[in-house]
Amino acid sequence: MMEYERLQAKKVLVLGLAKSGVAAAELLHRLGAFVTVNDAKPFDANSEAQELLSKGITVICGRHPEDLLDEGFELVVKNPGIPYTNPIVADAIAKGLPVITEIELAYLVSEAPFIGITGSNGKTTTTTLLFEMLKVGRLKPLIAGNIGTVACGVAAEAKADEVIVTELSSFQLMGTREFRPHIAILTNLYEAHLDYHGTFEEYAEAKFGVTRNQTADDYFIYNADQEVVAKYAQKSKAKLIPFTTKGHANEGISADKENIYWQGDAILKRDNIVLPGEHNLENILCAVAAALLQQCPVEAIEEVLGTFAGVRHRTQFVREWQGRKIYNDSKATNVLATKSALAAFEQPIVLLAGGLDRGHSFEELRKEMTRVKAVVAFGETALRFIEFAKSCGITNIVRAIDVEDAVGYGAKMSEEGDIILLSPACASWDQHASFEIRGDLFIDRVMKLS
Repeated sequence: MMEYERLQAKKVLVLGLAKSGVAAAELLHRLGAFVTVNDAKPFDANSEAQELLSKGITVICGRHPEDLLDEGFELVVKNPGIPYTNPIVADAIAKGLPVITEIELAYLVSEAPFIGITGSNGKTTTTTLLFEMLKVGRLKPLIAGNIGTVACGVAAEAKADEVIVTELSSFQLMGTREFRPHIAILTNLYEAHLDYHGTFEEYAEAKFGVTRNQTADDYFIYNADQEVVAKYAQKSKAKLIPFTTKGHANEGISADKENIYWQGDAILKRDNIVLPGEHNLENILCAVAAALLQQCPVEAIEEVLGTFAGVRHRTQFVREWQGRKIYNDSKATNVLATKSALAAFEQPIVLLAGGLDRGHSFEELRKEMTRVKAVVAFGETALRFIEFAKSCGITNIVRAIDVEDAVGYGAKMSEEGDIILLSPACASWDQHASFEIRGDLFIDRVMKLS
């Protein structure tokens, strides 16, 4: 960990616990700050707060006192999920206090450089792909951020010859001031999290934070196929690395049906790539470009692309069964994600879909439903999805009880050469606590097919 004295003896408020809050509080305490943690969960049921108290950290639990900021804090580190409309956060900003997220803290103490990856879709796949490439290339990568490992915990132990591959949400990036990754990636921009940000413009500005502090010594990999992203890229001071899936380009990284090109030269054959889908090609181009900029051997990149079958629950190849290939895309909790999954395959698809009924339309799927030969619908939206499938001209349709029941129907309704795809287009909360649980149940049932 880098010697960092700017926080020594400073009064710091950590607002909200969970993994990021705990890691931030522990790191701040280690740096010599006077730390107070405030969390809504009552102390008696708050094991994280109890652990922090045992380490000498002040904890205030069960409520957010209106006069909390009267304690004379000099910095607020907030949980990324807490909105800026929160009274304490708004009051801190009004008082001129810096409000950051733990990713900023991680950057300030890290000896290792960062690679920052953000975008509306594809962050996790890109982050995982890049990490695997650098690992095979023996370049000492660490993985952190929104992907599940708290960045400041990783950064505190990182060495100068390592590199931290970091998945970043808009929530995290809004809480940065000095954060400057050596390589930044913006995969794409679509309307998302407007309940948090209010407008698409604020959301996009938050995402642009991944490159805002970069200089000409850094690199910004961006989606040249999206006008809104290309427009933002022109504001970056970094060396620009555009990517396009629309064919051979002479700059940046590009792809046609046969090859991937780096600065105009063919470097990889596409027929060696395991991960399916045009949307995943975007992720692959981002990861390959960043790996090359990190001096990763092409042989290591090629090895990963020939074996990487997808992140768990994201168009993840599960197994081949009696000539059918079965994929788990439980992470597809909205129509846009399912649309991308359907577009990834040329073979006939038996689609397993349904879940929590939020009343949203399935109409955006209509064009891609021409790829679907049969539908198994389940969950609260089952009847609505069945009616939609019928309107698309699909006649081979059945209603299942749940995702496990759907697997059996999918097996019976499919033929050799088909794709069996779980891509629900709905959240899981009508029947399961998370899309991960739904996906795990699907995988377990698929592995039991005889």
